[in-house]
Amino acid sequence: MSLWGWILLASAAAFATKLAGYLVPAAWLERPRAARIAATLTIGLLASLTAVNAFASGNALALDARAGALAAAACALALRVPFLGVVVAGAAAAALLRAAGVP
Repeated sequence: MSLWGWILLASAAAFATKLAGYLVPAAWLERPRAARIAATLTIGLLASLTAVNAFASGNALALDARAGALAAAACALALRVPFLGVVVAGAAAAALLRAAGVP
């Protein structure tokens, strides 16, 4: 299949998924179990995305400045620093580690 075929197939799949969301009865979405599942899936997807972006380099595991930035941001979150402070702490940690020669 050509590139445009894959793009059209992915677009159709995204549209079908969105349409399926509109076809779900409202009563199903108002149940506490559905809200819990949606919240849990969101947290799991965000955690996996963060882990892949922080510890992966191609197909290999990499412990570099990104891991240090994630650790600094986690410490800031544990200290209940506001979100902007967490971002600044992570960026500063990454900059300091890279300046120190950590790849």
